Amino acid sequence: MMKTAQRIRVHGVVQGIGFRPFIFRLAKQLGVYGWVCNGEKGVEIHVEGEVEKIQKFVHDMKERPPALARVTDLEIKDVNVEGMHDFKIIESMRNDRPTVHIPADLAVCSSCLTELFNKENRRYLYPYINCTECGPRYTVIQRLPYDRPYTTMNSWPMCPACSIEYHEPADRRFHAQPTACPKCGPHYYLWWQGMEMRGDERVIEKTVQLLRDGHIVAIKGLGGYHLACDAENEQAVSMLRKRKRRGKKPFALMAKDLKIAKTLIHLSPEEEALIMSTARPIVLAKGRRFLPGVSPDNSDLGVMLPYTPLHHLLFHFGAPDVLVMTSANRSSEPIVYKDEEAKEALQGLADAWLIGERPIARRVDDSIVRVSAFGTAVIRRARGYSPFPVAQFPVERPILAVGADLKNTITLAVNGQAIMSQHLGDLAHYEAFTAFEQTVNDLLSMYDISLTEAIVAHDLHHDYRSTQFALGLKAHEHIGIQHHRAHVASVLAERNVLEKRVIGVAFDGTGFGDDGAIWGGELFAGSVEEGFERRGHLRYALLPGGDAAARVPLQALAGFLFDMSQLAETVGKQLLFPDRYFTALKMTEKRLRTFPTTSIGRLFDAVAALLGFTEEISFEGQAAIWLEHLASVYPLEKVYPFPWDGKEFDYRPLLHAIVEDRLKGRDVAGIARSFHMSIAEGIFQSAIALGEEYGIDTVVLSGGVFQNSLLQADLRTLFAKSTMNVWTGNGVPPNDGGISLGQAALAAARHLTHRPQPN
Repeated sequence: MMKTAQRIRVHGVVQGIGFRPFIFRLAKQLGVYGWVCNGEKGVEIHVEGEVEKIQKFVHDMKERPPALARVTDLEIKDVNVEGMHDFKIIESMRNDRPTVHIPADLAVCSSCLTELFNKENRRYLYPYINCTECGPRYTVIQRLPYDRPYTTMNSWPMCPACSIEYHEPADRRFHAQPTACPKCGPHYYLWWQGMEMRGDERVIEKTVQLLRDGHIVAIKGLGGYHLACDAENEQAVSMLRKRKRRGKKPFALMAKDLKIAKTLIHLSPEEEALIMSTARPIVLAKGRRFLPGVSPDNSDLGVMLPYTPLHHLLFHFGAPDVLVMTSANRSSEPIVYKDEEAKEALQGLADAWLIGERPIARRVDDSIVRVSAFGTAVIRRARGYSPFPVAQFPVERPILAVGADLKNTITLAVNGQAIMSQHLGDLAHYEAFTAFEQTVNDLLSMYDISLTEAIVAHDLHHDYRSTQFALGLKAHEHIGIQHHRAHVASVLAERNVLEKRVIGVAFDGTGFGDDGAIWGGELFAGSVEEGFERRGHLRYALLPGGDAAARVPLQALAGFLFDMSQLAETVGKQLLFPDRYFTALKMTEKRLRTFPTTSIGRLFDAVAALLGFTEEISFEGQAAIWLEHLASVYPLEKVYPFPWDGKEFDYRPLLHAIVEDRLKGRDVAGIARSFHMSIAEGIFQSAIALGEEYGIDTVVLSGGVFQNSLLQADLRTLFAKSTMNVWTGNGVPPNDGGISLGQAALAAARHLTHRPQPN
């Protein structure tokens, strides 16, 4: 029979998920010879044998890869037959810049769980059990290629039994880099009342007892520590909220299993698939049960299922069926992930520490997703999703996009792939900024990129820490990208349609505009390739205190009502607003620290204040979430005017109608419901008008305002009457977590076309 040989390079997510063992077994099954190994650019394969068998080999590799693999491309070339008589897995190659995708962390698989609770298995009750189909990846990788010496498991040599499994191609742990067992691997210990307790089973049982007794325990997970307590113990939840200075921000929950999760939240088939997926995100959905203190003034709950062996062991030994499982930090700071740091930083927050010996290479928080009217939306992209590539677009040289200062992520575009980091948080916090710097260095190092060859993209806001950091880098070029254009671009980049012309609607709280004002209610026309031209916006209002108004809805209200001065005074007195409101009115009259704004996010805050939310917010978006919760329990009775004149949305008739209804005593929930539909009507009418004017058939919705499920539902109802397509982000957050991807895409387009971005 005619023999031939081919060299194959497989691109995509093909390391750390059992791809080489799959190739080995496939070659043995088909009777072809050669070798396979990890390389910087993917998985490298040399295969030789009969032509028909090699064709079958390539076909099956493309059509039947392992479930967790993502094959994006195959490079195949004919080479000389070398006369091989076996097929082997050989040592990894490293000669050039890596292009392989870094695998994300995976929830423990069913096979490992079966072994975990099998008394006859040598890994019985071992909290670090894993295999090629599950377990840590991104949180243990120190450099590429993904081999054990380059992970945080490098301090634990495998025992003979683990080594046999690791080198046996037919075994599920064949080349599973973090593999270990009780004899040779890391363990957990409990730090309680200044004493250290050892023995995995013993310390887990003690942790369960502490949780059942109402204590708060810091528990080490895949990407950092959680603070855990019994979610049905009102006193414990209240204590945790007080210690964390959490305000009214909701806590995430971990349910023992899917059955328990279904008693907590309404799960559609799509939501059930998400909560059960290997990413195991926190799923936001409508609550079924009220748990005091867990989610104040909010009808939604965020629930996840156990995703590490340790979580399953806690419930196995009798932990409460529902645990608060919140990031171990003080409010708004990044998750703690180092052991000594945890002992020090969590003093006064935790009563005990359940500490795992395996180091975490980098902090990675839990991902948050929800299913809304336009499909799945990732609200926080982190564990289980990052750092999978989120887009593909051509780049002449590497692009580092540093994102915004809130909900920061960074994106590295290299070799045609856009790789988005995990959620890094608010860069105003020292630890978050440190994590930001580390992540920049991480990605540049893993892909062997020198800054002198890279383009660095950043926000236009000169006071952003990310911008200042970017401008301090000795890069090939710096490119400033306007915040709201980046929002729109992120949706198109995720869909890999940079040339598509769209109407872009970017609604959020704050972004630096071309004119120096605080933008946040913007309409654009254009594409990533040609740029986005600003074609409309919310009528400018005045914002007393600038960024401070984002924390005090009454200040936002004072600024928006300034154009209606008599009404502003009347409503303040009749609704008995506190002095802070009248002080803000005086600031606006005298133009003291008052800034122009087009922010729809601040308009939501202003309406929330009108309807009774007069306190200072304790977390970003709180007033808008409160307003949505209020509206969601009331039927739509009427729609307020929110006119669009072809250039501006005029908020004055809208606010005037709301004030009239408020003073007449209309139910505030009814007012909130009408307000949401009014905003949706304004978006719909303006998008249709601009679409007709420019011959565009697609509208893109992006920005933090579009995290609002009720607003999305109203928009879906309206656009269903038209032929206009509606696109939103799915795998990329609509909030500022998506900004870095939009920056990278616009920088790539600008660099390739050398055309300036229009104002």
